[in-house]
Formats: sequence, structure tokens, C-alpha cells
Amino acid sequence: MLVVDRLAALMLTLTAVVALAAMAYAAAGWDARGRHFHPLFQFQMMGLNGAFLTGDLFNLFVFFEVLLIASYCLLAHGLGRARLRAALHYVVINLAASALFLIAVSLLYGVTGTLNMADLAVRAGQAGPADAPLVAAGALLLLVVFGVKAALFPLYFWLPGAYASAAAPVAALFSIMTKVGVYAIIRVHGQVFGPDAGGVALVAAPWLVPTALVTLALGILGALAARSLAGLAAYLTVASVGTALAAAGLLTAAGVAAGIFYLVQSTLVIAALFLLGELIAQQRGETADALETGRPVAQPLLLGALFLVAGMSVVGMPPFSGFLGKLMILQAARDATAGPWIWTVILATGLLALVGVARAGSAVFWRVSSEPPGAAKAGAAAAPAVALVAAAVLVVACAAPLKSFTDATAAQVLDRRAYVDAVLSPQAPAYRPGPREAR
Repeated sequence: MLVVDRLAALMLTLTAVVALAAMAYAAAGWDARGRHFHPLFQFQMMGLNGAFLTGDLFNLFVFFEVLLIASYCLLAHGLGRARLRAALHYVVINLAASALFLIAVSLLYGVTGTLNMADLAVRAGQAGPADAPLVAAGALLLLVVFGVKAALFPLYFWLPGAYASAAAPVAALFSIMTKVGVYAIIRVHGQVFGPDAGGVALVAAPWLVPTALVTLALGILGALAARSLAGLAAYLTVASVGTALAAAGLLTAAGVAAGIFYLVQSTLVIAALFLLGELIAQQRGETADALETGRPVAQPLLLGALFLVAGMSVVGMPPFSGFLGKLMILQAARDATAGPWIWTVILATGLLALVGVARAGSAVFWRVSSEPPGAAKAGAAAAPAVALVAAAVLVVACAAPLKSFTDATAAQVLDRRAYVDAVLSPQAPAYRPGPREAR
């Protein structure tokens, strides 16, 4: 069962944009540092696209495993002690999450007799008093699993080390991987177990916003303490997940729309930061991307301008894309019960993020040694980072149509009845085998 709606189409497009930039960067020579990079990259894409397209919980598990197995190998690509250590932690925590995923889908199948999301949305709402607690338990287990994939508190500790250790094109692609967890939470807990799910309606709602806000706060504190540009980008990834889910976790049309808008722009910007970090490291010699005094970069104007736009976007300074996303989140939370908490944490962490990004920029571009700049220049390798930053700027230029699309996407996601009718209707398009397959 493959289902395409506005949310799936948006995530597929975002994945393609980020993957194209990562592939272009890797093809400049990085892909030759290890074996089988391109097949692994395509398996990663298969897992990501399948996760966004599937309409079945068990196949969601399968596609999660496909993308995770590929990501294990990509994380260790190029080898090195730090990468192997991070890959080990990454494998262990995600295998534990996979085991929980199997338990959850087995529980839900045992009670409802289906794992098709549309069918499950109907049967979960019809669960009797004896079965409703079991369905709720399965739904909450899925929340834990998706929380691991999205790096939500308290399950986020595996991400900073893994992403900071990965090579730049791999980390850039990984910036969309955490968003698979956010997507799954919106899809399953906003649609299948949404407001119309009877006795298990909004079973995860009390947990979403608090965990998202704690994740955001801890991500920003980690960014303040980061010792490298890769570490800064990794913790900003955690913070971006918390920010997007703080809005989407409201499970209202305005909240989900704001969360999706922020998710799009933050993914582009953070992917650009991972690529920029390696470009800067290549021009600083032994200092690499460490946030300490070192050799000046050979292209301060180009790299400084890219870092400024990307940094101010992720912080949320006007007129950049992050500002628009955070403004929509604040508007969506205005009348919510958790509104004061969301406003306080969003504004406070925005100020702290500004300090962290400014500190990093100062260390790299201002506090430099008296050594002459190196001869190495980025050349064509800078093009993917430029393209991602330009895409983030394009989000600002096209903010009105993108907001209209995310508003329509949120309304479609929360319209459980329309989703069920579209998938289960006899008129729904079905797969037809070709002549060769039929034989």
C-alpha cells in the first residue's frame, strides 16, 4: 500500500533536494574514500522515500530498517575511530527501537487485525473498553520508537556524536532522516490516533509538546557548548526537531502547518551548515572546524556570507526563513493551553542560539592567527552549499504560496475521514501487474 498526499509529496520533494545537494558534494571526490558509497546512498533514498509513501505500519518498519542499515554503513564510510564509535552507539539504540517497533505493531495487529493505517484509524476508534488500553499502549510504544528516530528527549543522546562524526555529505543527508520521526508522529498520532479516534483519541498529545520543548532547550544548550562546527550543526538538528514538534504536537491545523513550514526550512539550512563546516575545515589546516583560533580561511567573503545567512536562518532572525517559521509557531500557540510555555522557550532559545552561532562565527572568521590563508579553495564543491542556502532564501521569497500549501497539508492530515475514504474506497487506484509479472 503506497499513499501519496500533500504531506508525503512535500517530504519526498524535500528529500530529493537535500539528497541532490549531498550527492553533488560527495561526487566531487569524497565518495572515493570508501567502498559502495553510491549503492548505499541509493538504499538510503529508497528507505526514506518508502517511509514517506507507505500506508502500512509494518512496511513503515521495513523501510525504517532499510534506511537505518544504509545509514549504519554511510556513517562509518571513510572509517576512523570516532566514526566507528559513533556508529556502534547509533546501531545499538536504533536496534532497541526496532525491537520496540515490532512489539508495538504486533500488539496493534493482535487487537485490531490490521496494520493498514486507514483501516487501523477506523478500527482503533471502534475499540471496546477491554481493547482500548491495549491499542493506547501500542500507540504510546510507537511514540517512543518515533521519538528515538526523531531524537526527542530523553532519547536524543545518540544523535550529536553520530552526526558530528559523519562526513559532511552523509550528515547533510541525515538532516532529513530525523524528520522521518517527526513525519511518523504527525502521520500516526495526528491522523490514525487523532481527534476522531474514539477512546484512544490524542493518546500521545499530553507528551508531545513537553518533550518537544525540553528537546529544544537541550539542543540549544548543546549548541552553546559545541566545540566544532559539526557539533554545532548536530545540536541544532536536535533543536530543530524540538521546534517543529512543539508546533505540530498541538495537533491543530495551525500548529501542524507551522511545524511543517519550520521543518522544511530548517532541514535545508542545517544540511547547508554540515556542508559549510567541512568546506571551512578544509581551509583552516590542522584546526579544521574546531571553534578555536586557527588559520584564516581562503574564501572569507563567500564562506562568511553563507554562514551568516544559514546561521541567522536557523536562529530565526528576520527576514530569514527561520523567523517566518517561528512566527507561525508563536501564532499557532497563541490560544493553546501550552502557549505561554511555547512562547517562553521559543524566544529564550532563539536568543541563546544567536549567542551560540555568533560565537562560532567569531571563532572561525574573526579570531584568526597570523598565519597566511591556505591555498586550497572550495571551487565547485561550494555549489551544493550555495544551492541549499539559496533554497532557504527561496522559502522567504515564496513564503505565501508555501504557507498556503502547508495550511492545506495540515487540513488534509487532520481530516481522518477523507484519508480513510480515499484509501479504502472501491474507487481508489489499485496496483495492476504487468504482463511479465502476471506470467
